[in-house]
Amino acid sequence: MASQSSRFTSTQPSRRVRSRRRPYSLRTVQTRTQRGSPQGFFEKLPAEVFDFILDFLSAVDASVFSMVSKTISGCIMRHVSTFAWRNQMILQWFHCTSPEAEGSVLDHFRHLGLLFKRCTLLLPTKDRLRFSYSVFSQVPCLTMEQCAAFPFCRGFIYYGVFLNTLIAGWDELECHRVFDFLCETTNLQRTVEAAVTCRPGACHRLELAVRLFCRGVLLNQWQRRRDSFFWLMCILRPWPIVSQARLLFILFGPLQSDGKIGWQRVCDHVVGQGGLWDLAKAIILLHDHEETKGWRPDTVLSIMDEMMVTPLPWHTENMARLLILCGKSICYSVLASKAINGRLSEISRLLIFLILVSEKDGYCMKWAVKMTQQVCQVFSVASEKWSFIQSVENMLSEVTMELYEVVMAGNHNGDVDPLQHLCCLLNASAHFHTEIVYMSLSKD
Repeated sequence: MASQSSRFTSTQPSRRVRSRRRPYSLRTVQTRTQRGSPQGFFEKLPAEVFDFILDFLSAVDASVFSMVSKTISGCIMRHVSTFAWRNQMILQWFHCTSPEAEGSVLDHFRHLGLLFKRCTLLLPTKDRLRFSYSVFSQVPCLTMEQCAAFPFCRGFIYYGVFLNTLIAGWDELECHRVFDFLCETTNLQRTVEAAVTCRPGACHRLELAVRLFCRGVLLNQWQRRRDSFFWLMCILRPWPIVSQARLLFILFGPLQSDGKIGWQRVCDHVVGQGGLWDLAKAIILLHDHEETKGWRPDTVLSIMDEMMVTPLPWHTENMARLLILCGKSICYSVLASKAINGRLSEISRLLIFLILVSEKDGYCMKWAVKMTQQVCQVFSVASEKWSFIQSVENMLSEVTMELYEVVMAGNHNGDVDPLQHLCCLLNASAHFHTEIVYMSLSKD
């Protein structure tokens, strides 16, 4: 028993085994305290050190970091407002002239747009716009006609990429606020008014400034046609038809070799497909959204009629080429409108040049024949149809004689050799009438 009890009543002092691990409690308390702070581990850092760390972050990394907390977002907003950050991330990128670097520059401004989109996420729309513009407003490239490299500076395009990323996903009401804000901060409406009220070409730097700003910032960055239409309507809607026609030509009309808007070029010279394609796409965009409130296809036709006589009536070949580029529906609408108003001579001349352009640009002559047939159907009386056919054939003889006289006079002031032009017209006439005869024989 004694031995058994001694097992339970041992008088030897017991040894306490100490853990070799470091105490964890102090570290745990410290971590929780830091996590409770809006800046987390960065709270104890001096502001200069924190800014130094932010300088090493790319725009994408900074945009992700801004979503950690409201305080971090505010710190990043303060950081991007500094001149040093603006000089490093914005100013030195605007005059990058290397074509190889163009893609990376555009990506850089997309990333900046994402950064501003995220760090201003908790602000009202107007405050977000005001803050973003305050950072970019010090850049001379974004002030109309102030950049030393104007009109070759691509600053408006880069700012457009930035703005496109910033407001992507915003609803229509917010986008209207964006346009109103831009008009307020850049005096866009006053600049447009000055451009459309002066004599065409007299204020060529102002016209180019309007073109570069509107296309670079508002129009060219959008992929969806609906978005492009919205911004184009924002630009055009405040103005009457006459001003809309001039503004549309300023924005999309062909340029001369010296970089000026080609007001006189479309009147005196033949402009190729490339020079008129942007204008045609804009007209198609406006015409295809006829369901928009307060906007009808007739409005587009009125704009075209006004544009084609500014500052003087266009060269008829340019009119015809633009109508062909605009497509069958718009071309027919323009010709049918003139037919209803009894403008036979004007329609006949346009049709002759439609035939000529079809021959020159390689379009199927069947298209021109069908267009002539459709216009003929506008006339309900047989005598009117006969007068229309006679007018077209007489106009063909008249245009042929005009070209022959130019060839005989030896005038070579135009872009195309008159003799070559005459031969092309004769070939076009032969192919046109061959197609008519073939279609008539096929019916029989």
